[in-house]
Amino acid sequence: MALSVGTSAPGFTAQDSEGNPVSLSDFAGKTVVLYFYPKDDTPGCTREAQGFRDSYTEYQNKDAVILGVSTDDCTSHQLFKQKYELPFTLVADPDKSITKAYDVDGGGYAKRVTYVINGTGVIDQVFTTVKTDTHAQDILAGL
Repeated sequence: MALSVGTSAPGFTAQDSEGNPVSLSDFAGKTVVLYFYPKDDTPGCTREAQGFRDSYTEYQNKDAVILGVSTDDCTSHQLFKQKYELPFTLVADPDKSITKAYDVDGGGYAKRVTYVINGTGVIDQVFTTVKTDTHAQDILAGL
């Protein structure tokens, strides 16, 4: 069961696709779209990522940050980002600590769930039903 609206978002520090540390606290004061997905370079996950890529400027115009999280490692994320020219940060969670903290552990992979976290670190929206082709635009409509 996903975390509820109104809950404080669990903090985390992990590595991005380049091996650099990234923390939720790095984005204090901004809206964070934290989207969990099962696996790099699979059909549904690729469509979802491409939607965020194609809407990236609109997210920036709303001062929103996109963070994609899966249990894949940094190397997998790096290849996925390069292959599809993804301009946003992918967070590696191979130990599943973030996935578990956000209650989206699907038993070895992250369930497809998105949290919209406000600038004070509180979860404003939770999307547990995701249409990969339209998800990025569906979220953007509510920002």
